[in-house]
Amino acid sequence: MRFVTSKSLIFLSCICICSDCIGEFIGVQEITRIIMNEINKRNFGIYLIATPIGNLGDITKRAIDVLKDCDLVICENPKHSLRILNKFGIKKKLISLHDYNENSIIKLLSEKLDKNMIALVSDAGSPLISDPGFKFIQHCINNKVYVTSIPGPTSIIPALQLSGMPINEFYFAGFFPKSIKNMNMFIKSINEIDKTVVFFVSTHKIKRCLEVLNKEVKDRFVSVSKELTKINEKTYRGSIDEIINEITEHEENFKGEFVVVVGSKPKKKKESYNLSEFNDVIMKLLQKFSLTEVVEIVHNLTGISKNKVYKWVLIIKKS
Repeated sequence: MRFVTSKSLIFLSCICICSDCIGEFIGVQEITRIIMNEINKRNFGIYLIATPIGNLGDITKRAIDVLKDCDLVICENPKHSLRILNKFGIKKKLISLHDYNENSIIKLLSEKLDKNMIALVSDAGSPLISDPGFKFIQHCINNKVYVTSIPGPTSIIPALQLSGMPINEFYFAGFFPKSIKNMNMFIKSINEIDKTVVFFVSTHKIKRCLEVLNKEVKDRFVSVSKELTKINEKTYRGSIDEIINEITEHEENFKGEFVVVVGSKPKKKKESYNLSEFNDVIMKLLQKFSLTEVVEIVHNLTGISKNKVYKWVLIIKKS
């Protein structure tokens, strides 16, 4: 199966329509050559393919078709990618791409980028999402190489959907860091974000992650999803304390890949005040401050609207 862009289809349609008219001048072989060149030309480029995050049944038909049709596959770990390719009887040349060899891969493939159909996959999920490949794709785009995405599995969206939190807006924070110093900074930065936050946590970091969360964002609702799409899939929801208590019941709960979702900051409840309670205070304030300044002070202390405070202070001033 070959993939043809909309522009190619328009071009081919024009060739087919005109073939009867110009066939005697160009010839059938020449028309065939033009059509095949156009098809092949449109196939060359980079295909970013999302792969299953656990359940191999989640791969799309389009992803399989592209993997079957491509000339080579760029991947993180060939062992992971071979598992998928073998499942569907696909044999392709594999080239490993990681953070430390990205420049070398660019040099290695620089002359092949616009002459081959190349698939780029990650070990699991969508390429480039907390995975290597950014420099490579940036190079391709800057050099006018055709780049497209074959969307599919991701752990971010399922974790958000299962969290039970508002997800109209959310912030993706990448991976929970390794060093203790960066861990604390990471969680503190999350606490500054007043919207739902989602991030990845590796097996060995989840316990420490929950401890830091408990210290810095104790008042926010949290969801922890593990082993998404796999047999042992599980989502814990509640306060940090509740989740820690539930997970620590069994040691095996700490095994797997985790996606943590932290809810937005809880709305502060406005206390209900009766302005008459502040009559004495307001009268003393009026002796030292202007009407406008008193209104501002009372508004900041009580949260009552400035308009309401102004009317009340005015009554007291005139009394």
